[in-house]
Amino acid sequence: MDEKLQMFEEKMQKSYHNLQEEFTTIRAGRANPHVLDKITVDYYGVPTALQQVANINVPEPRMLQIQPWEPSLLKEIEKAIQMADLGLNPTNDGKLIRLVFPELTEERRKELAKDVKKRGENAKVAVRNIRRDANDTFKKYGKESDVSEDEVKELENKVQKLTDKYIADIEKAVENKMQEVMTV
Repeated sequence: MDEKLQMFEEKMQKSYHNLQEEFTTIRAGRANPHVLDKITVDYYGVPTALQQVANINVPEPRMLQIQPWEPSLLKEIEKAIQMADLGLNPTNDGKLIRLVFPELTEERRKELAKDVKKRGENAKVAVRNIRRDANDTFKKYGKESDVSEDEVKELENKVQKLTDKYIADIEKAVENKMQEVMTV
């Protein structure tokens, strides 16, 4: 039974890590190379992650510099960034691409904060759904085998403790990201 509990904990952990990854794509006025994580470039006919074909630096707090290892990739990278719809305009000087992050307006910060809350709520719902699935599994297992009701209750309590832990982690992550977004 512990391996089943372990499986449900791993699912909750994946929900939490997924939220963390989503948060890295939300830009908060400062240059963050993770904004480019999901961008792929056509590298000799193969979609390749931007980090695998270029060097990404943060020379200033609100600027990213992308230097491809092959100058022929400049146009492809520029096109990929524009297609990603990040709200950033790449500038190409023939050797590297610069992305300047504009200062966020108060209105945009509030929109981002709402988005952060929404993603946090979705992660909490996912964790609660995992808890429900776990409880259903344990109840079914209790009826099908010789596991006592007390053991089923104990497993349900353990799942609830896991749920509480991950919900608290998610709330803390949301709070931290909200603070980052709202900081001018």
